[in-house]
Amino acid sequence: MTVTTSAPTDAPPSAPDIEAKMRVEVRDIGIPPRPAILERINSEMQKDEPDFKQLADIVGSDVGLAASVIKVANSPYFGFGKKVRSVQEALLVLGLKVIVRTIAGLALQRTFPHVPNLERFWDASACTARVSGWLAQNLSGRAKVRADDAYTFGLFRDCGVPVLMIPFPEYQGVLKTANAEATASFTAVEDQALSINHAIVGSELAEDWLLPEEIHTAIRHHHDAGVIEDGGPAAVAPATRRLIAVSQTAEYLIHRHTGLNRTREWDKLGPACMALLELDEEDLERLFQDSHAAVKGE
Repeated sequence: MTVTTSAPTDAPPSAPDIEAKMRVEVRDIGIPPRPAILERINSEMQKDEPDFKQLADIVGSDVGLAASVIKVANSPYFGFGKKVRSVQEALLVLGLKVIVRTIAGLALQRTFPHVPNLERFWDASACTARVSGWLAQNLSGRAKVRADDAYTFGLFRDCGVPVLMIPFPEYQGVLKTANAEATASFTAVEDQALSINHAIVGSELAEDWLLPEEIHTAIRHHHDAGVIEDGGPAAVAPATRRLIAVSQTAEYLIHRHTGLNRTREWDKLGPACMALLELDEEDLERLFQDSHAAVKGE
């Protein structure tokens, strides 16, 4: 009797196949649409000569966002001497790029009003953003990233988390497991449980919401030690790698100050972050001592 055999069909999927599958999963989940106000601002910014009064009117049409933009412009983080009293003044002192990112960050929290128990998440994201911006300023020669980029990345880094909480009631448990995992990457735990992870989802959201490439790419790879390590993939820009390192270091400092360390990420990513930012243990201790006000928001 002749026995015929067929080629094996269980070969591991290629990277492009995995990426394509992830994109399908993301579409099935549903990325929150870009806020209409960002669309209107982006449309005006695409003109050869954007009209600042028109932009101010667009922002001012949403009273809550307008008040928040003025508050941001007057915050100690930006350190302007004169108090801003109008949206138009905020536009002039912050610049269009920062205004767009500020509004995107404010709109992000509004997008998930019905997802329960996110107060601590938003507080943590805001703190990570604040300390990341402070750290980029403090390490200006070594971080080599703009403070406002570091701030924006910190704010949006984990924006995929609330998106995944909507379709996956079990996601809280997956997060606890991923936080406790000592060796496998955080996103590998999510992929195993859900076939999708918050880094991919967050990157797609950030790209759709008009954040620059180095930021949405950093969101995609922020749990990937291989991207941060020396000799990481050439396709990933140095600014992207440094954004991840700054943010992860900021999170480490926050955890030391608050005692709320519920993750093993510094164990997995810390050495690569320190090497990339040219930090030693003495530098880290100095940053810890100096970061108290940034962590507390003072």
